[in-house]
Amino acid sequence: MPRSPAPRNPAHRSTGAGTSLIPSDTYRGYAGELQQQAGGKHPVLTTAQGIPVADNQNSLRGAGAPGPTLLEDFVLREKLSHFNRERMAERTVFARGSGAHGFFELTHSLRQHTTARVLTESGVQTPVFARFSTMAGGAGSVDTPRDVRGFAVKFYTREGNWDLVGSNLPVALVQDAMKFPDLAHALKMEPDRGFPQATSAHDTFWDFVSLMPEALHGVMWLMSDRALPRSLRMMDGFGVHSFRLVNAQGESTFARFHWRPRLGLQCTLWDEALKLQAADNDFHRRDLFEAIEAGDFPEWTLSVQLFTAEDAAAFPFDHLDATKLIPEELVPLQPIGRMVLNRWPDNFFADTEQVAFSPANVPPGIDFSNDPLLQGRLFAYLDAHLARLGGPNHAQLPINAPQCPYHHALQGGPMLVNAPQGRVSYEPSSLQPDSPRAARSAGTRPVAAAEPNGAQAHGRTRPESFADHYSQARMFYRSQSTAEQAHTVQALVHQLSCVGSPHVRDAVVAHIRLVDEGLAEQVAEGLGLQALPEPPVPAVPVQDLALSPALRTIDRMLPTLQGRCVAILVADGSNGVTVANLRKALDKAGAAVKVLAPRVSGAVLRDGSRLAADGTCRTLPSVLFDAVAAVMTTEMGETLARDGAVVDWFRDAFTHLKAIAASRGTHAILKAGGIEPDAGLLDPADTLGFVAAAQTRQWEREAALRPAP
Repeated sequence: MPRSPAPRNPAHRSTGAGTSLIPSDTYRGYAGELQQQAGGKHPVLTTAQGIPVADNQNSLRGAGAPGPTLLEDFVLREKLSHFNRERMAERTVFARGSGAHGFFELTHSLRQHTTARVLTESGVQTPVFARFSTMAGGAGSVDTPRDVRGFAVKFYTREGNWDLVGSNLPVALVQDAMKFPDLAHALKMEPDRGFPQATSAHDTFWDFVSLMPEALHGVMWLMSDRALPRSLRMMDGFGVHSFRLVNAQGESTFARFHWRPRLGLQCTLWDEALKLQAADNDFHRRDLFEAIEAGDFPEWTLSVQLFTAEDAAAFPFDHLDATKLIPEELVPLQPIGRMVLNRWPDNFFADTEQVAFSPANVPPGIDFSNDPLLQGRLFAYLDAHLARLGGPNHAQLPINAPQCPYHHALQGGPMLVNAPQGRVSYEPSSLQPDSPRAARSAGTRPVAAAEPNGAQAHGRTRPESFADHYSQARMFYRSQSTAEQAHTVQALVHQLSCVGSPHVRDAVVAHIRLVDEGLAEQVAEGLGLQALPEPPVPAVPVQDLALSPALRTIDRMLPTLQGRCVAILVADGSNGVTVANLRKALDKAGAAVKVLAPRVSGAVLRDGSRLAADGTCRTLPSVLFDAVAAVMTTEMGETLARDGAVVDWFRDAFTHLKAIAASRGTHAILKAGGIEPDAGLLDPADTLGFVAAAQTRQWEREAALRPAP
């Protein structure tokens, strides 16, 4: 058998098993000599550079056995430095995560639809581990940016692990796994400058969106309040894809999975999210940790949408398209169980960082659909876990690198040798004229094998039923309340204002015209466009689908203070009876209450008693609370009205549409902040009124505070 040609640069290459591939007979002979010196049985231990090691038990010391260890001991240095780098790299996406242990309890059996015991044995508590994450930022980023949130649950079932790996949005931004790396590259920081981090407000993301209209439905969700959750405990989770449930007779039913929080859905405002980031980079992680530590265990209801292939054929969209959701009005949700998270990991790295999910992990009785994005994920997740143990750029090492010219959009990672240049690392792009493009005539083609019905067995194609990129985006936007539509406008104007390429802004607005003309007009006005750009010609006519009020956020806010936190600001001379009554009413309503004072030592009340404080206005800004109250004398109010931090504390609460209970003495502070009284501004003595107002935001206030751009 002919010998393989030697590498151009001969080198010692360890296989990791104590053997080596050496391209020279001379080196083979030398290795044999070393082995004979070691007794002839075992190969000689060497360093990573191939240098024989004489003693692997003792460090090199000077001046006798008691002497100090010497820095020149290169064997010791290599072992310790290599040991320090044995941990895996962070995830490419969804790196910033928080997780907890708990259980899933089935309440309604799906025995007629599946043989999976986790979905058939009611009352059984199955251990789970859930991980929540942001998509765009790195592991060291913050909790509160506008972003997709990963929602992954590992069920440790009797029949093996079931991983339900989804997000807090029911739709994806791409239809085919072929495009996910491009989406991620466009969304992440730009490769030539390394910023922005953890945000979609930049050129490459919106350039991608402008050239990939299938992303628009997901973008509508991303620009909605859903991308700014108040708490990990207060957001939905979606399995995104259609799966199959298979029963004992081999019959299958399609299923989509939904998580609904017990505390109800709640989001923050954009300005509030920015200030939360400044107040606490770990806001969501800390909130989850403290809730579990306090015994207020987060809980979700698991529901399913079940439908047949015949049902799916009648849908006005293709359910195998991951950029489409199935409205609840079309296929109602069926609650089947609950998940409770009741234990924080003992070691964050061991659990939250090392956990590895894959949608390919399913027990018997659960199967996959032909959703092309799901099919790609079935491969990609396992490969991602393998990559985290090694380097994704091993093909750039000299021994592996192609000898022909190559142009790809692969970016970053360890062992990067031939660094790509330029701004663009995705395809298609309009920002770099010489960026590579796929060429159908030059690329590889599938074998033209035909099925018995004459259809080609394989092909890089998409069904014509996937061609509608606008109808559900239109349905989603038009289904939102007036306030939520205004938030979407503000989000689009803000993010596109961060885009420096005018043609990208124009292209996005042109696509938005096919979603809703009024939305496009408002965004164009906010951007200062002189005229609306011409819309593209859609591949299929845009449909006016039935509106789905279930897609709203504000309407789904529970009128409750459970899981919410209210601040009571006191000062010297405050009426202790009023404070006690207010706190009693809030406690009864289920709110967590924090007492704040100008000084961390607390305040001396009117009756001479001292009330301890949990913090001050400077250490605990109002963005940390869902409603605020203040009880103080006129004299103290006039004094604090000259304190900018206190004035900002109230101004932020008012601007973020929160209920405020303000005693007469507080009005000087409100006046200094330019706060005009409204229905959400109450007297602290009106405890019932304040508790009712604190259960929601004062939405009627927003139009005056933030007029349309």
